[in-house]
Order: sequence, then structure tokens, then C-alpha cells
Amino acid sequence: MRVDVRALGACNRLAERGAGQAAGALTDLTGTDLSVEVTGASAASGEDLAEAFAGRESIGVSVGLRGGLEGEAVLAFDAENVDDLLSLLPGGSSMGRSAVTEVGNIALGGFLDGWANYLGTAIDMTPPRYFEADGAAVLPDGALAGDGVFLFESRLDATTTDLDFSIYMLPDSGQFRDLVVGKTAPAAAPGADGEAGNDDTGSTAVSYESLSTFSSLAKRGSANAADNIAMMTGLDTSVDVSRLRFVPLADVPAEVGVKPHAGTVFELQGEPSGYLAILFEEESAEKIAASMLPSEPDEPLGGMAENALCELGNVMTSGFIDGWANVLGTSITHSPPEFVHDIGSATISPLVAKLSRRQDYGFVIDAAIQTEGVQTRCDVYALPDERELARALDRLSEP
Repeated sequence: MRVDVRALGACNRLAERGAGQAAGALTDLTGTDLSVEVTGASAASGEDLAEAFAGRESIGVSVGLRGGLEGEAVLAFDAENVDDLLSLLPGGSSMGRSAVTEVGNIALGGFLDGWANYLGTAIDMTPPRYFEADGAAVLPDGALAGDGVFLFESRLDATTTDLDFSIYMLPDSGQFRDLVVGKTAPAAAPGADGEAGNDDTGSTAVSYESLSTFSSLAKRGSANAADNIAMMTGLDTSVDVSRLRFVPLADVPAEVGVKPHAGTVFELQGEPSGYLAILFEEESAEKIAASMLPSEPDEPLGGMAENALCELGNVMTSGFIDGWANVLGTSITHSPPEFVHDIGSATISPLVAKLSRRQDYGFVIDAAIQTEGVQTRCDVYALPDERELARALDRLSEP
């Protein structure tokens, strides 16, 4: 199956539109303002999903989809937030399970109406099924089997209470196949100049297997990055990558958030060109920098720590792109590291602005670094030129 990246992006916009309708339905029900924080799509293997959902405890509702789109959809709350949810509902804690089921039914109905209205077709839901689940058990049966699935994930945020939750949709092939190969895909969004988007869908079409391969490239690059850090510091190091997500560029600053971050930004040259940003929340940046220095720095993120983070970013980026170049059969180089320390969204917005002139999407790599007992988390924002990436990936599927 060949997947058009722009068509997949259009489907992602449908998921975002549906999530917006779900947020509106829940706002009416609870009286609490909810907004769509970010929506992304993953071409994920069962192993990827198991790792990405490990450690989560969720409650929620799942429904089967029939008619204009088939598959399953899930509304999931963090289990620790259920009391906050019930406190907002008529009947509250006395309703418990039935209240959660009703919330899920209303929210998922709104979500699917967003898809149905745009596609001009009816989508029927099976009766909602309440669940309490650990890890990837939140996903429908069969999601972890086979070679991989498409997963659309929308995260919604409540402004006045700790009531964040997620909607997951796993469409079956069939109708969805027709959408993502571009035959019946929703029209491309206007470009940055207000004109219609480029309709040369063939220039961004790759095989599903190649798109999945790019996810595996993130893991291969992480192994190279860990080896590079270990050689530089002498510390046993692991870099774990759970999933690579396909996210609208406009959503990337919100994905980083408003907490202070520190890290490095690189410009990539070659195929694909683009940008790579490695960002740590401030506390994590301080921890990882201190673990690399022979003595306590004078300032947590002063000159010594800045140099350490630049060198760390340098070896991580080399590890990632060397792995990509080896598999893609291309040459990729990168600029010297540019140190950034600012509100997260402010560090990434200039890169998004540059790329958004010619494309709408980028990739986010969920990563965690551990060096001999120092557990930190970083996010790797891979923002390649989508046409160049499509060409490189497409060559992987050539006989």
C-alpha cells in the first residue's frame, strides 16, 4: 500500500476537527472549557505501541466503527483523574462507571460526527464498552498484532482542572486505505500564501512499509546516539525511543509547551534536509549536564553546562542522522549546535516558521536518556523536508 504523506496529513486534520467537536460536547456536559492540545498520527508496530503505553493506567470507553469508516475508537482518562471527572458530572461519584460510559459515548459521538460531516457519509458506533486497563491494553484487541497500524491520537486539555484525556482511533483498511493513498483524500489545506496546497500527491507518496521503516530508523539512530554518548562520557548510557509521531507543524510549539527548556538545534543538509531539535525540560537539562561534568557547575545551566549540552546534542544528532543515512543510502550532514534555553514553544517556533512555507507536517520522536542512574527525558523534533524524505523512503521499496 502506498501512503501519500499529504493525504495522511489531511486525515490528521479530520481527527483534529473531530477532537474539537468532542471537546465542545464535553464542555457542554461538564461546564469546564476543554481544548484540543495536539493531534498526531503514528504508523506504529505492536512493539512501538506496547512501549509507548507502558506504565499508564487508564479508564474509559471504546466503540467499534461501522459504515463510512471502520475500526475502533477509544476515549481514555488517566485513572488518577477519574474523581475530578466525576465531580463535574450530574450525579457525580454516585454514578461512577455509568457516568464515565455516558461521557465516552457523548465525546466519541462528537468526534466521529466531525469525520462523518467532512466525509459526507454516516459512521455508526457500536454500544460503548467501559474498561479499566494497564498499558497498551487500553487499545483494541489486535492493535498489537501484525506488522503495524495507523493510530490517530488527540490529547485534550481542561483549563481549570486536571482532566486531560486522549482519544485514539485505529481505522481498518478499506475506506481508510482509499483516503491515505490520496484517491478520495480531503482537499489539501491552503498554503502559507493562501493559495491551494500542492496537489502533486505523487511527490509525497511512499509505501506503508517505508513509512514504518522511518519509525524504526528513529530507534536505530537512538542506539547510535547512546553509543556516542557512552564513548564521550565513559558512562553507560541508553536512549530509548518509544514512538515516532506525525504531527502538524502548527501544533509542534504546543507539543513542546510553555515550560522552560534547554537543548540544541541543528540544520540538516543532504537528503532529507531540514532541522533537528533536541530539547530537555530545564530540570532534566540540569541533571544530564551535571552528570557529564567532572565537578559541580557554577551555574546549573551556565557556560560549562551549555558546552556539555552542545556536545551531547552533537553526538546524539550524529548518531541519529548517521543511522538514517546508512539505511536511506543518502548523505546527511548537520550544522554546529545552536544552544537554546527559553520557553519551549519559543525555541521551536522559528524552525516551524521556516518549514511551514513549504509543508504542513513534521515528526516528533519520544525519547528518554539514562546515564548510570540519571533518568532524564528529552524530545527530539525531526523536521525534514517532506518531499526529500518521501523520495528517500520510496527508494527503500524499490526492488
